[in-house]
Amino acid sequence: MDEQEHGPLAGFTVGVTAARRADELIALLRRRGAAVVHGPALRIVPLADDTELLAATKELIGHAPDVVVATTAIGFRGWIEAAEGWGHGNELLAVLRNVELLARGPKVKGAVRAAGLTESWSPSSESMAEVLDRLLDEGVEGRRVALQLHGEPLPGFVEALTAGGAEVVGVPVYRWMPPEDLGPLDRLLDATLARGLDALTFTSAPAAASLFSRAAERGVRDELLAALRHDVLAVCVGPVTALPLQAEGIDTHQPERFRLGPLVQLLCKELPARSRVLPVAGHRVEIRGHAVLVDGGLRPVPPAGMALLGLLARRPGWVVSRADLLRALPGAGRDEHAVETAMARLRSALGTPKLIQTVVKRGYRLALDPSPQEKYDG
Repeated sequence: MDEQEHGPLAGFTVGVTAARRADELIALLRRRGAAVVHGPALRIVPLADDTELLAATKELIGHAPDVVVATTAIGFRGWIEAAEGWGHGNELLAVLRNVELLARGPKVKGAVRAAGLTESWSPSSESMAEVLDRLLDEGVEGRRVALQLHGEPLPGFVEALTAGGAEVVGVPVYRWMPPEDLGPLDRLLDATLARGLDALTFTSAPAAASLFSRAAERGVRDELLAALRHDVLAVCVGPVTALPLQAEGIDTHQPERFRLGPLVQLLCKELPARSRVLPVAGHRVEIRGHAVLVDGGLRPVPPAGMALLGLLARRPGWVVSRADLLRALPGAGRDEHAVETAMARLRSALGTPKLIQTVVKRGYRLALDPSPQEKYDG
């Protein structure tokens, strides 16, 4: 089995905090072989207080934008209805008639036309990535772009426009709040604390802030920060999303293009590069998050086995005592027989028993191949 068969992310577990477009991100990750833990950190709700929407509407009426991007039908209708309720409906419609009005997809186009307006353009794919490509191809330097927000900010959209020189005005028809069901978020948090994740992805700054807030509520904020600073790779869709993490001293990784596809490609590069690769008993052994590649073949390994293998790999070729291995086993207690049982299962999972040698009365070691220099010296 080679990488084309099992995917570049096989053997790795990736956490997803996104609520909006989570299905798309999860599909991209699984297609490349990753195991995924999804815990949405946000939920999208209508604004209970229209103060922000009113302020944005007045600002756009007073200083018309060059471009308006309508992202959802329900959001666009809600904006027009709210403006009418405030007595600003005709003023807003007058502004929208004289700008480049982009509608994402047929439903949004229908809402635009129902308001008596005509869109300038709508992508056939219903993709915000295509909208972004059009704007960037046109050039946004010095242009004012009004973006109808839909709960969680669109991954990378604002960052890309700002990087291109645009002034972006958000129109907040919805807001994001913690999820009603905290179970999935707590499971994601637990997996991060247990180092059961190799990477954790963020597509919005509020999602990162929400995760930190939930960790504080549970009294594990410091432990979460430690995990993200040292063990779990934090990957963000863009620099704005990364700000809450960087403020906590967490190193983040971001793709050059602020979109979901490049984010996944970045993971495909970064995670394998962090793997430990060793020549053992004539085989190439690559140790990943929850699996091992032996000569390119994917070998899933249970958590106890990965704990033992990780400790052996930290001192390749050296004997590691049963007592030290016992301490590495999760919940093993004091019985060194647990080490023998876990070791037998590890050898079976690897499919090549000679990778790990038993040293009588001392412990175990990886059968590390000698280097060419060592062979010469011998």
